[in-house]
Amino acid sequence: MGLSSALASAMSGLRANQAALSIVSSNVANSQTPGYVAQTPNQVEVTTADFGSSVMTTGVSRELDTFVQNQLRTETGGSGYADQMANILKQLQNVYGNPGGSGTLETALNNFTSSLQALSTSAGSSSAQTVAVGAAQALATQLNVTTKGIQSLRSNAEQDLGTSAQQANAAMNTIADINTKLQGLSSSDPSAATLMDQRDQAINSLSKYVDVRVTTDGSNQANIYTTTGIQLVGAGLASQFSFSSVGALSATSLYNTNPAKSGVGAFNIKLPNGSQIDVVANNVVSSGQIAADLKLRDQTLVQAQTQIDQLAATMSSALSDKTTAGTTVSGPPAGFDVDLAGAAPGNTVNLTYTDTTTNTQRQITLVNVTDPAALPLQNATNANPMQVGVNFSGGMGAIDSALNTALSGTHLSFSAAPLPATATTLRMTDDGTGLAKINSSSITKTISSLTSGSPQLPLFTDGGQALYTGAITAAGSQMTGLAGRIAVNTQLATDPTRLSVYSTSPVTPAGDTTRSDYLYSQLTNAVFSYSPQTGLGSASQPFSGSVSNYLQQFLSVQSNASTQATQLQQGQSVVVSTLQAKFNSTSSVNLDAEMSNLIQLQNAYAANAHLMSVVQSMMNTLLQAQG
Repeated sequence: MGLSSALASAMSGLRANQAALSIVSSNVANSQTPGYVAQTPNQVEVTTADFGSSVMTTGVSRELDTFVQNQLRTETGGSGYADQMANILKQLQNVYGNPGGSGTLETALNNFTSSLQALSTSAGSSSAQTVAVGAAQALATQLNVTTKGIQSLRSNAEQDLGTSAQQANAAMNTIADINTKLQGLSSSDPSAATLMDQRDQAINSLSKYVDVRVTTDGSNQANIYTTTGIQLVGAGLASQFSFSSVGALSATSLYNTNPAKSGVGAFNIKLPNGSQIDVVANNVVSSGQIAADLKLRDQTLVQAQTQIDQLAATMSSALSDKTTAGTTVSGPPAGFDVDLAGAAPGNTVNLTYTDTTTNTQRQITLVNVTDPAALPLQNATNANPMQVGVNFSGGMGAIDSALNTALSGTHLSFSAAPLPATATTLRMTDDGTGLAKINSSSITKTISSLTSGSPQLPLFTDGGQALYTGAITAAGSQMTGLAGRIAVNTQLATDPTRLSVYSTSPVTPAGDTTRSDYLYSQLTNAVFSYSPQTGLGSASQPFSGSVSNYLQQFLSVQSNASTQATQLQQGQSVVVSTLQAKFNSTSSVNLDAEMSNLIQLQNAYAANAHLMSVVQSMMNTLLQAQG
């Protein structure tokens, strides 16, 4: 090796050492900086004819495991989802209260049924009547309070969506801005490494709110998509979430794909190409805090409200509705007659028939729907009973025509019963083919009078005056939000004796327990079916049980859901912590390793400096010899 080659090698070594020392210094200085990824110099051997081999520093490399990084982002989204779900469901459990504690639905219902039981042993006692009315009012109040609690949680989720949208937008804008700055920079450029650290931090922040999938192209541009394929960030362009809150929500504030009918805040995303998408309708996000808030607002807490609305509706109907069996028609064709007179909107005719072709028993419920805009009623697949809406006051001709059209494939026939039946009597028979056999029929009507002569009592009302009849209109079911409006009948609150006196002509005998016994039995022993929308049972096999059974069942379901959400939250926390530790093991600065590198670089620096000193000495010797 000539002296010039030796000098060139030594000088290139010094330059490489200086670059490496600068990187070590940066690593040590940023060892506690969040998101900083350890860097290492990129060095290559350069060989020339004149100077031989030397080393050149071409940039830096970031030490990170991209596979673990992507896993971490996925699980961060899962953790954001689990945290929010566990937090809100835990608060929902606080709304329900501790089992057996004061101020709970369970305790309020037990107090009410106990007061009815006590009333049966002292029917003429004014104090027992007053206590029973007070217990009923306490139960209604507890349902009102529970509704406020659930809707408060929905409103919180609504508000949180706006905050999360702003945070997600800020992160996407940061990523797009850094993409722009990285254009034209090599990935090994030290300034590019710093920008990529900042970009990774912004992506990590975004992954808390939505699920993300990240790809990087040849020009070092990060393209970010949701797992459903919606682009969030492109080259210098970012999508933007938009949220228009409607403020505090109520039980009737429900999501609808039609913005004009939706009662909740619209959550949309404007894509880089300018198009706008409904985030909810198109299932844009599947994980992260935003996905959790949307599910809580539009599904989980709506179902919780449905559960207590169903409780309020079942209690009201159980005490006020009177079911009368249809009159047998021997035929042929055979069937039943029912009188529709006095049926309120929402009241029903129930029939059971056997499809003799398959020997399958089916149920049909004819619902009195007076709002034509609510027709036809929608049934879930395999719903049992199937619901058919018809206006009972529309005249027998219109009723017959509507029913025969709606149920044309059942081999059932509907007509006005011939004289001497009343003009409001509906006859239900088979169509004469022998392919259907009606087994039973009944009509259920809501009793409106406190002294009807029947034990049924309109004890609870919808808002204090209107009776709960289960009416269905274009705006929805009367059951929606009933738990927030339910109240004790004001006439009964004024005159508690009506808990015992059910007839004024003739007057109910003193000490008669017929009504109190009936009310108690309806709330504790009678079996009812509950809507699948409560999350219990299915369309084909609805959950059945007493009012107490139903209350205990949905409270148990909610408790289990809260427990599972907490367990998922804890599990996600462990997964994220484990992945973070695994990621840090390769990407974070290891001070021990940096100190070791520093010593090696110092030794190499000293060796190169010594070589330069030797070369200089030899050159001086040569020059002196030539002189």
